[in-house]
Amino acid sequence: MAKKLYLSSRDKKIAGVCGGIAEYLDVDPTVVRLGWIIFTLLSMGIGILAYILAWAVIPKR
Repeated sequence: MAKKLYLSSRDKKIAGVCGGIAEYLDVDPTVVRLGWIIFTLLSMGIGILAYILAWAVIPKR
């Protein structure tokens, strides 16, 4: 069975993007959130735009 990426409805802080990615990758959501924060800081805010885009593109379960 193929895994599919969905927004998380159980583990979400804002929209469930990081929680959904963590469920898909089978890792702790905190690791994904910290990685996303580091990416956002190092990319001078591009992570925020990527989060909004992911929120719009990734379907709800």
